Amino acid sequence: MVLLHQQLSSRKRPGINRQFPLPKIPKPTATTTTATTSVSDESRRPQNDDAEGTDIDKMVSLLAEAGCTLFHPSGPPCLPSNPHNFRRHLHRLFSSSSNASLRSAFLSGFSLYIQSSQNLHRVLLPSNRDGLGPATCESLVRHLLLVPPIQIDLQNVLLEKLPEYFDINPEYSGRLSSLDEDVARLIVNHFRWLDFLVDSYAFTNKLLQVLSICPLHLKKEIIVSLPEIIGDQNNKAVVDSLEKMLQEDSAIIVPVLDSLSNLNLDNQLQEQVVTIALSCIRTIDAEHLPYLLRFLFLSATPTNVRRIISQIREQLKFVGVASSCTVKHSKLKGKSTLGNTNASILDALRSSLRFKNILCQEILKETKCIERVQDHKVIDIWLLMLIYMNGESLQKSVEKIFKKKIIEGCIHEVMIDQCIGGNMELVQDYFSSFLSLSEYLLACKEQKARDFGIHMYSILFEEFVDTFSRQEILGALVTHVGSGINFEVTSALDTMIMLVSKYAHDLVPLSSHINGVLDYLEGFSVENLHKVYEFFSHLAISARSRENFFGSSISNELFMMVRKQVNSSDLKYKKMGLIGTLKMVSCLVDANISTCPAPSMQANSEEALELLKASLESCKQFPLPLILFYDELITMLDCRSVQPAIVDWIGKHVGEFESMFLSDLEGGQLSVKDLYCGLEGELMMNLDGDISPICLNILPLVSSSLQSSSNLQILPANFLLLSTIERLANHGSLGGIDALLGCPLHLPSSKYFSGDCLQSLTGKQKHIVCLSLYYATNWIRELLNAFCTQVIGRFACTTQATREEMIVKLFKRLRNLLFLESLLNNSLKLYPLSLPELHLHVEHSGFQPNLVGHVEKKNEHDKTYESLSSSKKRKDRKMSKASKDSGIDGKLRQPTIFDVLKKAGATTSQGTPNDDSSALSPKCRTSESADQHTYDTNKNISLEVSAIFKVLEAQRSKFRPLLVDCFSILTFSTNQDSCCPDPAAELPLHLYLLHDIRHKLDFFSPPSKAFSAQHFSAPPGLSGVTVSQFLAKITPLFPTFKKHFNAAVSILKEGNENCEEHWKVQYASAGNPDIPNVVLSRSSVCTSVFKEILHCFNKMLSLADVNLDKQILSDLLEAFQPLKISDSIFSGLQPVPLPGTIEYLYCGAYSFVEDVLDLACSFSFMLASEALLTLESIATSIMKFNDKLMQRNNRSTSMGSIEAVLPGLRSRLSTSSHKILMHNWDNENSENSVKSKGEIMQKILQVYLENSESTSDLLHELACSILPQAQSPKTTEEDDYHGFPTLCPATFNIWYRVLHEENLAILNKLVKEVVHSEKRRAAVQLDIVEELLTKLQKSVNVLVSLVDMCRTHDKVTVHAMAVKYGGKFVDSFLKIHFQMHNELVIQLVKELQKATRTIQTLCAEAKGLKQTVITSKIPSTKRSMERFLFRVKALLHTSSSECTFWMGNLKHKDLMGQVVSSQAYMDDQNDNNNNPEEPTAEEEQCAGDASEEEDREMG
Repeated sequence: MVLLHQQLSSRKRPGINRQFPLPKIPKPTATTTTATTSVSDESRRPQNDDAEGTDIDKMVSLLAEAGCTLFHPSGPPCLPSNPHNFRRHLHRLFSSSSNASLRSAFLSGFSLYIQSSQNLHRVLLPSNRDGLGPATCESLVRHLLLVPPIQIDLQNVLLEKLPEYFDINPEYSGRLSSLDEDVARLIVNHFRWLDFLVDSYAFTNKLLQVLSICPLHLKKEIIVSLPEIIGDQNNKAVVDSLEKMLQEDSAIIVPVLDSLSNLNLDNQLQEQVVTIALSCIRTIDAEHLPYLLRFLFLSATPTNVRRIISQIREQLKFVGVASSCTVKHSKLKGKSTLGNTNASILDALRSSLRFKNILCQEILKETKCIERVQDHKVIDIWLLMLIYMNGESLQKSVEKIFKKKIIEGCIHEVMIDQCIGGNMELVQDYFSSFLSLSEYLLACKEQKARDFGIHMYSILFEEFVDTFSRQEILGALVTHVGSGINFEVTSALDTMIMLVSKYAHDLVPLSSHINGVLDYLEGFSVENLHKVYEFFSHLAISARSRENFFGSSISNELFMMVRKQVNSSDLKYKKMGLIGTLKMVSCLVDANISTCPAPSMQANSEEALELLKASLESCKQFPLPLILFYDELITMLDCRSVQPAIVDWIGKHVGEFESMFLSDLEGGQLSVKDLYCGLEGELMMNLDGDISPICLNILPLVSSSLQSSSNLQILPANFLLLSTIERLANHGSLGGIDALLGCPLHLPSSKYFSGDCLQSLTGKQKHIVCLSLYYATNWIRELLNAFCTQVIGRFACTTQATREEMIVKLFKRLRNLLFLESLLNNSLKLYPLSLPELHLHVEHSGFQPNLVGHVEKKNEHDKTYESLSSSKKRKDRKMSKASKDSGIDGKLRQPTIFDVLKKAGATTSQGTPNDDSSALSPKCRTSESADQHTYDTNKNISLEVSAIFKVLEAQRSKFRPLLVDCFSILTFSTNQDSCCPDPAAELPLHLYLLHDIRHKLDFFSPPSKAFSAQHFSAPPGLSGVTVSQFLAKITPLFPTFKKHFNAAVSILKEGNENCEEHWKVQYASAGNPDIPNVVLSRSSVCTSVFKEILHCFNKMLSLADVNLDKQILSDLLEAFQPLKISDSIFSGLQPVPLPGTIEYLYCGAYSFVEDVLDLACSFSFMLASEALLTLESIATSIMKFNDKLMQRNNRSTSMGSIEAVLPGLRSRLSTSSHKILMHNWDNENSENSVKSKGEIMQKILQVYLENSESTSDLLHELACSILPQAQSPKTTEEDDYHGFPTLCPATFNIWYRVLHEENLAILNKLVKEVVHSEKRRAAVQLDIVEELLTKLQKSVNVLVSLVDMCRTHDKVTVHAMAVKYGGKFVDSFLKIHFQMHNELVIQLVKELQKATRTIQTLCAEAKGLKQTVITSKIPSTKRSMERFLFRVKALLHTSSSECTFWMGNLKHKDLMGQVVSSQAYMDDQNDNNNNPEEPTAEEEQCAGDASEEEDREMG
């Protein structure tokens, strides 16, 4: 039985019966009824010709009986008008078994008939219909193929005829032949879209056999037609055959893909086809890649999409990206065939991704999972960009992935260069997407992301030279500049500076799109002002070289604006003008970038001089602008190579320094001793002794110009500029002005600083004394800044002997500085005074000082300076010192970086200096001077040299800063003879420097994100200094930290009081006057050094740059290693870390600080807390370092011992914090009192809870057992009843808040775990969820206990915390799916009801008493409880519990359970509803929460 397989009705049938002009067929004759050949062939014809003729005749007669005329005179055979009857007749005829001979004769005759190519062509052409004239229908062969009994035989006959026509290739013929003229194509076309196949398997095998030997053009034709020829049968054979042919000839890949995509394959064959396609990615021609990629993406399913994406990423070689640099410089850039191919590939990818969201999701997932840097490829960027371009829904995800990969270093600048560089035509359609991504990256907080954004802007501007694209880029940058976010503005300006440095001439025509930035200069920080003016200065200078008027107008506009700003009376605009002027000057005279001819360079130099002179003239009368002018000149000279003419002019100007500020000495003494406003003067701090030729004239200048001490205000900046010019002129040497380092200072007599002398002075005299000390202090600071460059090895210009002598003098100047600040601090306590500023604050927005007063005193200043210098003519101020200082006796000890850190942070994180500074108004009252005589004149005021100068800290921002280079002095040692190895006399110097370093570290590592250094301008002394540069300069000082820390600890431990005269000897050798009331507190100094060093160590560990740089981190940890690490620190570690490894260094540093903590507990609570915070910082650094290692390597790979170290250290950290909390501190001592250390106590308690073995168990114990015992004041004997001396009524609020916060954190963590486990929906996971809910019971108990304390604790702050954290707790609790674990949740609700009822009462009482501290938190808490109410209602309705749900009103009761009188009218029903004996606690809970709703409405 033959089965007829019907074609799918849904398959589209192509229109193949087109009208073609029919060729004229000659009328058949007796000689043409068979295949006619030549005469010679007729002579060789066998004798069976008659039989062949008989078969043909039978075939013709059978067709005639069916209604078909084979020999039609006008063309193809003529078919009957009803072809269905024709096929039905033949079917019936050939189906009969009795007519088998007829069937054989018909097939034999037809085979013989079509041996003639002409006859074959006739039967393949569309036939005429009887009676329809020229109308055509399907061919005779087509109708015969639809007769089942003869179909397979006819198919074989036709397939066997195909090879006879292989030599006809329409592609190489002179003309393109139509389908009617190509017999082979006609045969193949007849197999398409047959209504059925009698034996599809046999036909398919025969067709594939013929296909394997077909020429390429015909093979492609047949392959494309396979789905239309064989239908859905034998797909397996077709796929296998096509795979084999594809391996032999890859040129047929496109038709094969076309054919495979049209086959209706099952899942197994579909996977096989995908595998075939994936195997062709590497071998396929580039021009065929778009078809292959489109096929793969269309074949993607949830099961194979990951494999497809992964293989495409690994095997696809994006053509031409590797040679982008070569293409970039070629003349045919972007015009090559490769560019067109790449564009086609991108178009194929883009169209596929647009319509298949599963592909986009998988690409994002795959990109996220790539771990190693080397596994990231250029194609990844393109795939992300295509997704980014296709839709807004995934743009945020793409941006996040880009930022993450850039920060991790996986996507680097070379890859983006390969994408964009040299591929303008390719990237043109994606320009807006690349620009949008650049905008996002430039607005990121992370520096790496912004740097990458800068590079993207640069490469886009370089590649797209058309005006529109560049306008878009500049417009985006201007938008960034106007964002108001400091780090974003800075990065945008950096980008603009980079562009103008490369494409200045190209930017000039586009300047109208940027000039608007100049209208908003008021909103920029000084750092960004520098960048703005640098950009426009480069642009203006470039415009000057252009001949057209448009270019020169830009330059003229900028010059006019700067001149107006400089001449403005408003300090804000004058500051802008000075910065702009100096930036323009630096661009005009930069010897390194000047490429102009000599006449132009000379003109630039002359114009620069005019600008400098005009700026100097405009600010001569005003000290602050003049200081800014000098500082900008110093920066310009340090950063640029300036033309000699400018250096000469500056040198002449600073040459007036001697006549303005110095006086000559005779034999080291003043020739005339005068009184200045009734004050005696004295030469102090003379390091050169009798050979000193000069002195600094501070007292005379202050007394003669008290109301406008402008010249002394500019003294430090003027001197620093002088030293800069001196270094430039003498190859880095300051030998010409080294007399200034040791020269004495003319100050008020030392007798005014002892006893009650200062109090007996008039207000004006006190003013003079304070200002004299202030200017002397800043003079010493600038001496250190200038001369430290001579000893740190930057310039090889001094001999070893001179260098050692200079080091000794620098240490003595440190002692002078410490002494002067002590005197000034003490003087300001007695006479509060607003000190003049010595540098212009960068954020003086809108501030306009009184400049008129300075103008009025100008003439007086000039006369004073002339009288002071008229009789003082020095021969040579630049003489070098030949004699040794008699005070150098080997007892001066080199200070360390620890002193700086200590001085910068002698206070703890609590910020004691800030507290004191807040008490001092910026404008101190000078009117109190008249009342100073009321002080007790018999009282002797002690001068504590070593203390932190709290009064000065309030005005520290007005001082000249110590530069980072100054700290390098601490790497040197004076090698002086001393009676003790680490004298306490050295520690005050170290403390001073440590304090300064601490303040600088606080800028780089602020205490909170709100005060991030990225959002504010750098403080004085750190302008232009990055974190890496700062660390590079202080890294050599790490060992010095340890040295002085050990010295301080040793003195604290041993209480060494030896060498009492050591400080006095070194104090006197520095030229400090002998003042009897100067005291040195050893314990105070050592304690401060202890805290400062630990604080700095803590800060440096928290810096991201330290954790990213393994070398710096290792150096820091190695500096704090103990002599021997305790074996207990390695307990439980297998294997034990090897010495020198990073984990070993971490353990050593932890052991060192932990040992110090034990000692600190016996001295001070502040010392112990600082040590604990340092221990926590070490543990945190380990986690950060481990995370960074995991990012660089495979995330699933364990990092070994570095990760194993952490659990043990956290356990020890919990033990250490417990030790502090259990210690019985002396609260009478302010240093040890925990009552005033709330912030630190909170941090210690958090460390204790977060690092304990079981935080939930510990919380439960503290909240339910310990805390209730400390609610009310107790006697001394009862204080230790609960075991925590630090828990007392004064610290109760802190403990209460911390327990609430930690309990809420644990709840959030448990809820996340529950929700995550519920998503898996597995039986095993349900067990885990139930276990988590059981743990949640402890958190509920903690909340109930904490809230219940409000019943006996009447502090409003405690009640407010209960309401606040109770609402947050309920919010987090609602994230659990109640219906999935209803029984467990019901138990939790029962317990939680106790807390919500109390919270409701607290809210009601707060409203009645109008307690705003609580009422501000009620709305959010009420909303949470209302949501909770309806969730409980849904839970009880769906649970199997017998509980019923009802809602009603509760009686209004107070915290003690008493009914409030105003609510006495409540009915009996409510009374029953609130009966505590009701068995269903769930109902009470619901009713209680319902009453909250009513109460809120009533309130």
